Amino acid sequence: MPWTDDLDDHYGDKEFGESVGFGAQPALLVIDLINAFTDPESDLGADVSDVLEQTERLLETFREHDLPRYFTTVAFEESYGDAGRFIEKVPALRELRLGSDRVAVDDRIAPVGDERVILKKYASAFFGTDLETELTTHRVDTLVIAGVTTSGCVRATAVDSLQHGYRTIVPADAVGDRAEAPHRANLFDIDAKYGDVVQTDDVVAHITDTDTDVPDADT
Repeated sequence: MPWTDDLDDHYGDKEFGESVGFGAQPALLVIDLINAFTDPESDLGADVSDVLEQTERLLETFREHDLPRYFTTVAFEESYGDAGRFIEKVPALRELRLGSDRVAVDDRIAPVGDERVILKKYASAFFGTDLETELTTHRVDTLVIAGVTTSGCVRATAVDSLQHGYRTIVPADAVGDRAEAPHRANLFDIDAKYGDVVQTDDVVAHITDTDTDVPDADT
């Protein structure tokens, strides 16, 4: 089959991009909004001020309704023995030293209270972490994903979220990338195959309107 740039030929009426919607228990996952990625002077970073603003709105809403919130960071040991081939492919990752300020969550959206920062080594927040255990414990069925980058860790997490059985929601204005083209291309692909690409306003409105409470884990 020859490839074509005409999206309508392959997506228009081919039953892609149906909406999965929200379930009963959403959680917010803030991906890698750490100093190394939010500092435009960093080789890994970009100006993601708009993403931080929208993520702050999501955090406020999820906190107000006492819904689960998680953050992720990426950090490697001094030896980089835990970085595998990833660091060979992306040498800029050497900036992400365990315990350094570069891997701390940006102060503008810093975790509060018992909000966890999940340490990961690779793109997906599910790979090699205990995220799945956390979500199961809190009976989560819907994962709202914010953060960076759309083409990297956000996309990888969205794919794994679907593969783990979660309804996956990605607010387009609460995720970002180093360039517009990969950002847009990956939002298109996520919406076509892995989750619902919406706006922060949509997520806030849904949670506010449904006024969802966290169920008691002992019942």
